Amino acid sequence: MALASMSSAFVNTLFTQTVAYAADEFGINNSGQGIGAAIVRWGIVICLPIVAFADRHGRRPTMIAMAWIAPVVCALGALSPSFSFLVATQTIGRPLGLTLDILIGVVAIEEMPRNARAYATGFLAVLSGLGAGIAVASLPLADISDTSWRYVYVVTLVWLVVAVALMKWLPESQRFEKHHNISTEAHVAARTALRATIGRICSVVFLTNLYIATASIFQNRYLKEDRGYSALLVALFTTATSAPASLGLIVGGRIADERGRRILGATMVPLGALLLALSFNTSGTTMWVVAIAGGLAFGVSYPAMAVYRGELFPTVVRSLAGGIIMTSALVGGSVGLIAGGRIIDTGIAYGTVMLWLVTGPVIASLIVWFKYPETAHLELEEINPADLLR
Repeated sequence: MALASMSSAFVNTLFTQTVAYAADEFGINNSGQGIGAAIVRWGIVICLPIVAFADRHGRRPTMIAMAWIAPVVCALGALSPSFSFLVATQTIGRPLGLTLDILIGVVAIEEMPRNARAYATGFLAVLSGLGAGIAVASLPLADISDTSWRYVYVVTLVWLVVAVALMKWLPESQRFEKHHNISTEAHVAARTALRATIGRICSVVFLTNLYIATASIFQNRYLKEDRGYSALLVALFTTATSAPASLGLIVGGRIADERGRRILGATMVPLGALLLALSFNTSGTTMWVVAIAGGLAFGVSYPAMAVYRGELFPTVVRSLAGGIIMTSALVGGSVGLIAGGRIIDTGIAYGTVMLWLVTGPVIASLIVWFKYPETAHLELEEINPADLLR
């Protein structure tokens, strides 16, 4: 699972880290980059029938297929004759990597004991961060020449090793084997539970990613244009400010399992958003410090928020729910990217735009505070009575 999370994270980080350099070669402005990144995110609709397949036929075969196909498709970006071709390859490859990520989360939640689900989610996120870190560490390749960003896409093929590992060592989820052959009545109850819960989860991830996607895509451009950072210095900044979040993931996972998820998520998400927005409004040491603090706050919040995406849904619709939630997150990110890119192109400062977008995570935190249940210390069957029906 850890190896798979690293592969998925690399694929999902690839376009975000390289788009500024590809845009320079093809002469694409901020607005064009935002639209391209939004289109890549809209590709998530590809994952919906795939995760539905995983709910019917198993997590294992679907994960193995994604681990093979996603790196190969993403690597085709190295051959791009145009920005449109690059966007097209990533619109297919990145959602396949995200599908793998969804299923990793599903299996982690289904296989872990009740007092370790958030901790396991945080731990896998740490390993996922290593995969993303490899993408960031590959970024100095983009400094070799105007077209050398393509080498970063070639590195993607290294992750085919993970597909081989999954074929050898990944078992099927025990809860899937137990619950997928159920009665029509149980299926109806599961889908009713899905409809009753999905709205509040989707609204939170939509509002949160409205901010997070925009900040992540335009951070490299901001550092490159406003601060004059080289690709190497951008990579150093990203690594140095993101690495401490790993500690937050472990600590946050432990707190979420022992003390509860709801309050932790509701307080840390808006705090992290505000601090990261301030990093776009400061310079020098202060910029680095507030970016580190913001990443740490988001790291603490992540296990609590991520574990809800699987806990609140019955087994026979858990993967589908994950796909719908991921779709909502990426639609939110697309709205932020298009709006943010257009506003920045009018001459409004990056920092001002990011502070405006903090409104999304603040509203999301209120939904979590007032509408989310507390699920710590409960078995999945206690949270989802539909799983008790046969």
